Amino acid sequence: MRAHARAIFRASLVAANPEASVERALRRLPLDRYRRIFVVGAGKASAAMARASERVLGRRVTAGLINTKDGHLAPLKRIVLNECSHPVPDERGVEGARRIMELARGAEAGDLVLCLISGGGSALLPAPAEGITLELKQETTRLLLACGATIHEINAVRKHLSAIKGGQLARLAAPASVVALLLSDVIGDPLDVIGSGPTAPDEATFGSAWAVVVKYGLEGKVPAAVRTRLLAGVAGQEAETPKAGDACFRRVKNLIVGSNRLAVQAAAAKAKELGYRPLVLSTTIDGETREIAAMHCAIAREVLATGRPAKAPVCLISGGETTVTIRGDGLGGRNQEFALAAALQIQGMAGVLAFSAGTDGTDGPTDAAGAMADGATTEKAAALGLNAAALLANNDSYRFFEPLGDLIMTGPTGTNVMDVRLLLVRRY
Repeated sequence: MRAHARAIFRASLVAANPEASVERALRRLPLDRYRRIFVVGAGKASAAMARASERVLGRRVTAGLINTKDGHLAPLKRIVLNECSHPVPDERGVEGARRIMELARGAEAGDLVLCLISGGGSALLPAPAEGITLELKQETTRLLLACGATIHEINAVRKHLSAIKGGQLARLAAPASVVALLLSDVIGDPLDVIGSGPTAPDEATFGSAWAVVVKYGLEGKVPAAVRTRLLAGVAGQEAETPKAGDACFRRVKNLIVGSNRLAVQAAAAKAKELGYRPLVLSTTIDGETREIAAMHCAIAREVLATGRPAKAPVCLISGGETTVTIRGDGLGGRNQEFALAAALQIQGMAGVLAFSAGTDGTDGPTDAAGAMADGATTEKAAALGLNAAALLANNDSYRFFEPLGDLIMTGPTGTNVMDVRLLLVRRY
């Protein structure tokens, strides 16, 4: 079952590879009409997207720069790769964003700014607004990540602390044409949330950003300058991000070239090939990781007990992106936490394997993509002196799975379309 789960996940990664999708999209565009082409972007998969762009455009690339996560590289000839930190931005990201803004400002009517955005683009494109420093954005990002805020909520705040997000890159590039190719890592594929929407009309406002701060009780915890800017924006004393209908979007086209749905469809096809009945639960799963794990395991128990909603062998598949409310000081990520929570739910059950991994190859601040567990996992861990419940309470899933050899290690995959979760259910 472990081998099957790995094969199913690999199939999802192949389907999510952005290079073929980027090439297809570019070959459909009337590129000959543009005098100069500038390539900019950010994200964990942006290097692979840039490589595909170079294959199509070749010497037509006038200049280009991409901000990518450390280690997420690809061989490029004309587009500069700038490695920087994710999920908390750093000064390298700020410098890269500054240079991207300069390229966009330098574009003129008749030019094309090709913008390549993938998951992680928000943290990898940090351009603090006036009065906001990188350190203030870092602290605000840490607070939002720790409290369990969703990516929509985090990006609503980020956009209003930025000089480039929320449509502001499109504003800088006008009157040049802008084509943004987007690899979506956001549930529902909303254009203004993917990478914090640097080329899309922003649906968030200063008011909705401040509402996120209030929702999580962070009014007295966010830095004073952040609080001052957001409240000034609420009062109409700061310029809003550009909205739908703004003139800066007249020559802008945003195209989604890859998504979680495609990855999940490929996983279902591979599961069927391996002899399982694939059941796609949803590609829009969000919510607290432990609760989502409990829901998946409950369905697996129902399959074994009653044959509903399908008879075993079954492969339950879901996509999306859950959140973890950090309660301890352990090491892990949402996919490893899912697998550990599932291990406790299915302990003692034969014929059930839980698998969860991020399609980008990294899960939280770790070198693992995720983890897997079966009904014997907690017993094996106990024999090694590992208490599953205690480690889960401390958000220490990495140190639980590492000695068991059940971490999923892929390295950077070149793509990022959220997570793929599998529960394989067989009768023994």
